[in-house]
Amino acid sequence: MAFDFVHKLYLETSYLIKEFEGLLSEEEEQFIIGRPSGYGVSSRSSTGLEPHLINFWMMRSLSVFFVEEAYADLSRGQTISKLNNDLRIIFLWVVFDSPDIDQPKIHIGVLHDIKGLKEKYTKFEWVIGHIAYNEQRMFANLPKVDFEDNYVGFKGYLKTINLFDINSSEDIQEKLLRPALEMYRKG
Repeated sequence: MAFDFVHKLYLETSYLIKEFEGLLSEEEEQFIIGRPSGYGVSSRSSTGLEPHLINFWMMRSLSVFFVEEAYADLSRGQTISKLNNDLRIIFLWVVFDSPDIDQPKIHIGVLHDIKGLKEKYTKFEWVIGHIAYNEQRMFANLPKVDFEDNYVGFKGYLKTINLFDINSSEDIQEKLLRPALEMYRKG
């Protein structure tokens, strides 16, 4: 039964993300979902048997991002969102399980002033991979985001909503889409 519940939770979250994606694509900015390695989510996972890695067997969190089509190229099923001063990202981070929460959360907002501090980091698709491994540290001071390490730096703001408070298309529009667009358009 536990696996059935987790499967249903993941499935419903995928529907939420797809609906959010569809609604964003209708906006004047022409947003598309970021595709670092195809049409998927970014997460940290493990198949290792070491005790500290077993915690990552199940997806505890995932993230997706949305970028204006004008700032992304699509090549072989992947987006390329080059880092520059104008790039702003709508970032959606779902945390299913963490020691500091009592129910799953969605963090939605905008990341900006994104910079790669190593030669490898020239597009946001590589930055989101770095985020998957460092999200607790990067987002330790929510709702404000102001992070820099030896590899990347970015700023932003993420609003937090309980995942179980999203029960309809109207909730997605009112609790996720509208706040994200307001933050994005404020600049």
